[in-house]
Amino acid sequence: MAAPNDASRLAELLCARISHDLGGMIGTLAGALELTDDPSVAAEALALARQAAAELRQHLQLQRASWGPATAPLTLPGMRSLMEGQPIARRCHLDFAGLPEDTVFSPSFGRAVLNLLLLAMEALNGTGTVTLTGSGTDLIIAIAGARAAWPAGLAACLATEQTAWATVRDPTTLQMPLTVLLARALGLHLSLLLPVGAAPLPPPLRLQKV
Repeated sequence: MAAPNDASRLAELLCARISHDLGGMIGTLAGALELTDDPSVAAEALALARQAAAELRQHLQLQRASWGPATAPLTLPGMRSLMEGQPIARRCHLDFAGLPEDTVFSPSFGRAVLNLLLLAMEALNGTGTVTLTGSGTDLIIAIAGARAAWPAGLAACLATEQTAWATVRDPTTLQMPLTVLLARALGLHLSLLLPVGAAPLPPPLRLQKV
């Protein structure tokens, strides 16, 4: 159970993370709009402004779905739309072929899946592939890439809630403890599928409704 100061710290860091994520996009949009007054670059600036506005809208939709109240089921096409429009998705391949096209996640399960995808894309540390297999209640997410690695301390965070709360320290590393704590709060089981012996790839994560 989190102490009040732990919950306050999580809220502070999440606000800082959102502000950082949106700040760059808003800066790009504002800069492009300023250039539209120059006839020599107005057309290019307007195109850039439209692109920045679209990315900002998509990012806000993802943040609302990932970190806001879970109110609606999440379909596979809906998940694709949310994730593939993100700037970070340009550097990686999201492979959803291992999920039936009619997969529907409950509101709480879908919210956890979106956070897992955000964690997985960060864990690629560059380019790579995020693969989802399973069903709407039992999902496996794997990462592969030249620099792919889950954040240090993930196994310890999964082991105890106290460790997960202790990892809430910085906006840039918040996604790992946030994902673990969210899964716990939603009554979902999140685990690493550790292989027997050496393995060339990071172990997959498994999310289950229990």
